[in-house]
Amino acid sequence: MAIKLNTRAFDYAKELVLTGRAVFDGRDAWSEHQPSAEKENEFIRAHGFHEYGKWHLGVDDEFAEDTKRRYKFPYGDFKDVHRCAVLSAESRAGQYKHYDIENAAAHLHGMIDAASKAA
Repeated sequence: MAIKLNTRAFDYAKELVLTGRAVFDGRDAWSEHQPSAEKENEFIRAHGFHEYGKWHLGVDDEFAEDTKRRYKFPYGDFKDVHRCAVLSAESRAGQYKHYDIENAAAHLHGMIDAASKAA
């Protein structure tokens, strides 16, 4: 597997956090907040894979751009960045030694925590 950091998604996530579109939720909330497969498919039908990819910190170049399998490490619900998703991405990326993605998620984690303290 050739999974690498999706810099376009990372930049988009940072922009979302800076503009207040981050949800400060608990570590284990991602299973409840994660979009269902049906919601993902609706989003893809409405916006395409290019926009879908912006919501994933990882890209697996072994899969075609127009497949869901290409995009890894989601960080939000197609509206906001979720702290729980970022924490999950940070943990899983470290576990599988995708250190560039782990570092990006850690950066987002810090941004979200700082924003919540400033609010």
